[in-house]
Amino acid sequence: MRAYASDRRLPTVKAAVYDHTGPPDVLRYEDVPDPACPPGHVRIAVEAISIEGGDTLNRAGGELATTPHIVGYQCAGTIAEVGDGVTDRQVGQRVVATMLWGSHAEQVAVPSVLTWPVPEGADIVEIACVPIAFGTAHDCLFEFGHLQPGESVLVQAGASGVGIAAIQLAKRAGATVLATASSTERLERLTKLGLDHGVDYTQPDWVDQVRSATGGRGVDLAVDSVGGPTLVGSIGCLTYRGRCITVGNAGRDPQPFDVSLLAMGNYSLTGVFLGAEMLNERAHAMIGRLVDEVAGGELRVIVDRTFPLAEAAAAHAYIESRQAVGRVVLLP
Repeated sequence: MRAYASDRRLPTVKAAVYDHTGPPDVLRYEDVPDPACPPGHVRIAVEAISIEGGDTLNRAGGELATTPHIVGYQCAGTIAEVGDGVTDRQVGQRVVATMLWGSHAEQVAVPSVLTWPVPEGADIVEIACVPIAFGTAHDCLFEFGHLQPGESVLVQAGASGVGIAAIQLAKRAGATVLATASSTERLERLTKLGLDHGVDYTQPDWVDQVRSATGGRGVDLAVDSVGGPTLVGSIGCLTYRGRCITVGNAGRDPQPFDVSLLAMGNYSLTGVFLGAEMLNERAHAMIGRLVDEVAGGELRVIVDRTFPLAEAAAAHAYIESRQAVGRVVLLP
């Protein structure tokens, strides 16, 4: 039997929607039907929405799974309804959740298996930013990157959500951490997180700077969320038998990668997509630990700015201006 926070449900909720892809101004703030809560799901009254890199990419040119479409795959809030068959979640419980789409709304229904409890006293805005960014960074570094203490790692886009998580996790694991960003000012803000060497990727010799910072040896591991020419540069930063993780195409450059570049240094290149792991118990437990560590102050989330949900277009535009250090969060 379903449990309800109240007997009265609003017929509609507010959401940021679009009916065709394009620049940020395709987003409109309007009423959409109140989401149903199927078996195995929970309906969440959303309190904070972390705008992920994939959200802006999907809005710019991704598939519209619904029309109008509500983009977004991560948010946090309070459970307002529990669907049939759900026994480990309850009305009134605060959770952070991931989903295929729909986070840019006042309410969302998601499978209960894709939720994690928000620890008592934790900042829900910070916790809203944890699962994808920190889970992705952890898998890139350890599950697939096999990072070991004493090794060196290059984190591309260090000021991004994944970048900020990766810097902290790699430093905690005993690695020497290098990261790139678009300005020295942004890099300076990352030093307090454990960054050992910062490199301005807008400089044409940034690959040489990385190699110089490692005494000419190169890094053991590179985590690249940018793709295109930057991915080629990441390979150029590796030491012999170095590993590179490709985890997205934030640079939006379709330039194909020439795999022959891997042979000259016996490099390895691994693609990582956390979404393919989300239903695995390993990944679910890993994300739960990261949520607890952020709540306990062992790891930090940096929230650059918050915007009202009604200003989702402005928030997307701000992210694409590449000014942010950390996450941009929408508040319904």
